[in-house]
Amino acid sequence: MRLDALEIGKDAIIASVASDDAALRQHILDMGLTPGTEVTMMKYAPMGDPMEIRLRGYELTLRRADAARIELVDVHDTDAVAAANPHREACAHPALGEGVTPRGGKMAIAAGDPIRFALAGNQNCGKTTLFNQLTGSNQHVGNFPGVTVDRKDGTVRNHPEATVTDLPGIYSLSPYTGEEVVSRQFILDSRPDALINIIDATNIERNLYLTLQLIELDRPMVVALNMMDEVLANGGSVDVNRLEGQLGVPVVPISAVKGEGIDELVEHAVHVARFDERPGRLDFCTPDGPGGGAVHRCIHGIASLIEDHAHASQIPVRFAATKLVEGDELVISALHLDKNELDGIEHIISQMEEESGTDRLSALADMRFSFIEGVCQACVTKPHESREHLRSVAIDRVLTGRYTAIPMFLLIMAAVFWLTFGAVGAPLQVLMEQLVGAGISAIDDALTAFGTNPVVKSLVVDGVLAGVGSVLSFLPIIVVLFLLLSILEDSGYMARVAFVMDKVLRRFGLSGRSFVPMLVGFGCSVPAIMSTRTLPSEHDRKMTVMLTPFMSCSAKLPVYGLLCAAFFPQATVPAIVSLYVLGIVVGMVVALVLRRTAFKGEPVPFIMELPNYRLPGFKTTLMLAWDKAKGFVTKAFTIIFVASVAVWFLQTFDVRMNVVSDQSQSLLAMVGGFIAPVFAPLGFGDWRASCALVCGLLAKESVISTLAVLLGSSSATALTGMFVPATAYVFLVFTLLYPPCVAAIGTVKSELGGRYAVAVFALQVGVAWLVAFAFHTVMLAVGVL
Repeated sequence: MRLDALEIGKDAIIASVASDDAALRQHILDMGLTPGTEVTMMKYAPMGDPMEIRLRGYELTLRRADAARIELVDVHDTDAVAAANPHREACAHPALGEGVTPRGGKMAIAAGDPIRFALAGNQNCGKTTLFNQLTGSNQHVGNFPGVTVDRKDGTVRNHPEATVTDLPGIYSLSPYTGEEVVSRQFILDSRPDALINIIDATNIERNLYLTLQLIELDRPMVVALNMMDEVLANGGSVDVNRLEGQLGVPVVPISAVKGEGIDELVEHAVHVARFDERPGRLDFCTPDGPGGGAVHRCIHGIASLIEDHAHASQIPVRFAATKLVEGDELVISALHLDKNELDGIEHIISQMEEESGTDRLSALADMRFSFIEGVCQACVTKPHESREHLRSVAIDRVLTGRYTAIPMFLLIMAAVFWLTFGAVGAPLQVLMEQLVGAGISAIDDALTAFGTNPVVKSLVVDGVLAGVGSVLSFLPIIVVLFLLLSILEDSGYMARVAFVMDKVLRRFGLSGRSFVPMLVGFGCSVPAIMSTRTLPSEHDRKMTVMLTPFMSCSAKLPVYGLLCAAFFPQATVPAIVSLYVLGIVVGMVVALVLRRTAFKGEPVPFIMELPNYRLPGFKTTLMLAWDKAKGFVTKAFTIIFVASVAVWFLQTFDVRMNVVSDQSQSLLAMVGGFIAPVFAPLGFGDWRASCALVCGLLAKESVISTLAVLLGSSSATALTGMFVPATAYVFLVFTLLYPPCVAAIGTVKSELGGRYAVAVFALQVGVAWLVAFAFHTVMLAVGVL
């Protein structure tokens, strides 16, 4: 029997995993689907595909077509009672230098000298929460060298000499996704002084798979055993002392959410870094292990053959040997092996396959999981089914139910928009508008009383304050939207949305994992485009990047809010929501066109963990809100400030640098006059509207600041002189669909290259013009205009 035919509620044992795609097969094995593993069929997505299975204590999703690659034996009813294992009493945790016998131990870093840590772990293990606990507000965001994967660095609290880099959440060090490659190369190339590996104690078997690979990198390391409070509360326990002995590295139990054990973790991390205490063991295969020790002999034989190459390339020997068994092209290239050496390595691996009776990838994954199973049997008392998992199962009956999943998704998104534009965001926006207006009036009165030169006063009040102030008034709405999207993502709901929507997106040439970047695009296109690096396929990644800018980012909210309030005062929220829906519909149509032209072929397999639902940490949520508010204000006082001053200058002076009394004689009117004919067929050929759209390429908020400067006000009265309701809506349609900003296009260039950046820009401008023209034509036909 194959996995795709397993009935709901049945258990079975995996017999084999088949795939023509070696990278995909490696990923399936890395996720724990190794021969001999028991799996439980949980349910199907509302549309019948993908499916959810349970193995090694966690839930995993995959498509039925991929499940058909997995052969099963011993099909039986799900065990009603979990196998009992002995309870282990808690014991004192070892102090510094106790419990393990590390390699090294001589002081390598003097007290007070800089120390660099790398924080690594699986997705959904509490890594972000731990990073915030370690650094507090002493952190900044950048990029990893050569790529645009988000990189967060921070200074460890109470240790000004120590910095920590938050690596992307990964499941293994095999190069299946771009983030796995980035994490691995950062450790190998930047050589941090120590690694902090955070693992989820409630899912310890799954998390230790990455731990073993990190240990093979032979760097000073400490393991942070997170969520121990949940394990103990649910009747489980971990013999931390014995676990340290089995792994050969310090293990510190913590609760990142409650801040428990953080100080001890930092002390151990600083100690192993300062004294260069590397793992006490690197070898997790035994001479009498799986296949009669064939894997052990294979790895050790390859290690002895490549030792000099590994040292020359500064790649740990054990790590290099295991990666050669996997056929890792990046490591093969870095070692500069000649043909005779490669042939010798292939002979060793083939002999191992013959002796063990299995292929190289399965043998290596089985070796790691066999060691992990022995460790867990010796050190871990498994808890009974946790409250968190029971709660997640109950919630999933509604949020991923066959008949309730889609309605609940629509209801949740409706609640997000209602809270953003209504119950929470709107009152805060009104308050902010009043504060900004009062501030501008006070400064205007002060400059008048001081007798300031009229031109300088106009620059300050009509240029800078009018432009920046009009944008700042929308800060509450944008922060609320980011907060709500963050809560959905951190709670675990985004993964469920991807699970539910996978079959729908497959019709458009994408996988369910593409849904998350596009949903993030409603907040900001830049991080949304960056987050496509989590997609394992270049096909999916490129197509998602092309489509994400069609999702209406939060920077367009000020434009929607201003024009909809001015021209649709009785239906402001429906008008704004209609624009969001239009962006989604247009994106879907463009996806269908791209699928049949530039991106032919099937999307990649959908393999993803479904974490338990968790309440996002209050502190983490507040820090996110602060980051987004700070970023928005920074943009207001940089890009929008410059744009406002430039627009004020161009609309104040003529070609002879004389102050104009009529804006139609200004430099800006001259520039806008060249562009206006392009927009005339859309119904807004006014040069001021054209200039606003061009300035919007710097930042969408600049559309509002430009209009405010050119019209002298952003009030409804001022806007009615340039638009009627129908043309205002067409203007909004064009604003919705044309490129978000130069930062987004620059991110596309960094991710995919200049050719794709030009393609995205041209595609969006062309689509925006055509759709806006269609709306204008229809409105003319029905007599609205």
